Amino acid sequence: MRTTLTLDDDVAALLRQRAGTLGVSFKEMVNRALRAGLSREMAPRDTPVPKTIPHSFGFRPGIDLDKLNRLADDLEAEATAASLARDK
Repeated sequence: MRTTLTLDDDVAALLRQRAGTLGVSFKEMVNRALRAGLSREMAPRDTPVPKTIPHSFGFRPGIDLDKLNRLADDLEAEATAASLARDK
């Protein structure tokens, strides 16, 4: 099958280099690389898929968990400002 394929410059350079090393055409190297990548992707995993275990942190209703980092940043900024004011 004939198709147009746009490759990043670094990928094309690696394919050309490898094709030269193996003594095959660029087209053959692209096909080999695609076959190798696809067969690896389709193979069963050696390790099990990581499992996420939910945990209740016991926050009271009404606490916006998305804003906890902002609160920490605000408290740190206040502490830094107080420290700078003391140093003056």
